[in-house]
Amino acid sequence: MARVAIVTGGTRGIGEAISVALKSQGFTVVANYAGNAEKAKAFSDVTGIPTYRWDVGDHQACLDGCAQVASEVGPIDVVINNAGVTRDGVLHKMTFEDWNEVMRINLGGCFNMAKATFPGMRERGWGRIVNIGSINGQAGQYGQVNYAAAKSGIHGFTKALAQEGAKFGVTVNAIAPGYIDTDMVAAVPAPVLEKIVAKIPVGRLGHAEEIARGVVFLCSEQAGFVTGSTMSINGGQHMY
Repeated sequence: MARVAIVTGGTRGIGEAISVALKSQGFTVVANYAGNAEKAKAFSDVTGIPTYRWDVGDHQACLDGCAQVASEVGPIDVVINNAGVTRDGVLHKMTFEDWNEVMRINLGGCFNMAKATFPGMRERGWGRIVNIGSINGQAGQYGQVNYAAAKSGIHGFTKALAQEGAKFGVTVNAIAPGYIDTDMVAAVPAPVLEKIVAKIPVGRLGHAEEIARGVVFLCSEQAGFVTGSTMSINGGQHMY
């Protein structure tokens, strides 16, 4: 029986690429999304992957949503914590709401989803959790104290939970993408984007499929000895 994998923020950008890649490797994939129902429907129509809507920053919604997935699809063995938001701004202009929303979703979502699924993985003796961090959680970024803090927190969360899961066959790893050619990056003004690309040794933006391939490996049987690690996929921009 195919293992069930859930990808948060799984209908767009990097999440979409991860969902498709995991399905291609034989996983039964479910994609979570928060807001864009039209995009989610289009995604399901094209890929055949079912979607479930809830806010990963809402603890009870994660418990209820994962219980529904387990009931309708099967026990969840793989969780990809990909959902995230940005609320950029320098600190002296950043509101508490800007800070809190990024922490609530980006970092809180990892806790909420793990809380909903980790106990079952532990009981069944197998599981994979992959948390999507960021190069900016490793190196920091001007105007992103909230985002950088949340993503850095994800890396620490990964190392700690990996120690709890190791003896139960549950691995917990992170991937820290660099700048990837998603809609989020496409919204960056062209002159700024040119400066970003100029700092990437390989001379280009990454592709969402390149992140997805890293996720597929970490979710495989072959990666059973890899846990507590952060895989940096950033074209050499930050060697950490």
